[in-house]
Amino acid sequence: MTVYLNGRWLPMEEAMVPVLDRGFIFGDGVYEVIPVYSRRPFRLREHLRRLQYSLTAIKLANPHGEAEWTALIEALIACNEGEDQYLYLQVTRGPAKRDHAFPPVVRPTVFMMSTPLLPPDPVLKQEGVTAITAIDNRWLRCDIKSISLLPNVLLRQLAVEVGAMEAVLLRDGFLTEGAASNIFVVKDGALHAPPKDNLMLAGITYDVVVELAQADGIPVHIRRIAEAELRNADELWLTSSTREVLPITRLDGKVVGNGRPGPLFARMDALYQAFKATTMRGG
Repeated sequence: MTVYLNGRWLPMEEAMVPVLDRGFIFGDGVYEVIPVYSRRPFRLREHLRRLQYSLTAIKLANPHGEAEWTALIEALIACNEGEDQYLYLQVTRGPAKRDHAFPPVVRPTVFMMSTPLLPPDPVLKQEGVTAITAIDNRWLRCDIKSISLLPNVLLRQLAVEVGAMEAVLLRDGFLTEGAASNIFVVKDGALHAPPKDNLMLAGITYDVVVELAQADGIPVHIRRIAEAELRNADELWLTSSTREVLPITRLDGKVVGNGRPGPLFARMDALYQAFKATTMRGG
């Protein structure tokens, strides 16, 4: 695997950063994950826009403009195998004396790597996945795609330990998101989703699903969703850049709807795959 680190292309095992890098010491940095289909980055402009949002939120100047990022990303895709990949981009505030305050001179660390992207197992779409609920005990700036992911790691581990795929998070009795995904609720033929605020990450796949639903005439309601509505949903979906759209058919050991992926999921999955194919062709 060839990776990019601060202007250099090198094998993964040779990529090293100083131990005083603020990403290592403080988790002072942000990241992006970009899916690539047929060697074409999916929704690249939107991902770079979100990266800029996160950098602005932590008061770190973007080390590259959009054209520079695009060229680097295309080079990364080219020097790694696989038609489908997912790219990981990380920008930290760089190495400095250990002090909570920002260093007077900032030398950002920029790291990028590519990993093979496998499509979701068809069985997961046919049978659905299991999830649990958990209290959302993270900080109040979940809209920043921060590398400080320990709370998400611990919440996701709760799911893994009971054989579930995801932890669906509740804060003050309302749905926020998953530990590593966004969550949609289907009720009476309509799609419901929490609003994009500081309590959740604005997912790129979240946006695609909302756009496709609206274009196809599916009613969409962006609003706060109470726990009772979550538990009485006809269908539940999780979405993310690497898992696309998957149906949740069991929540906390109880069936969702009739316990099978629902008709609106099948409709959305078809819309999503068609949209992805169009994007891959460059249409």
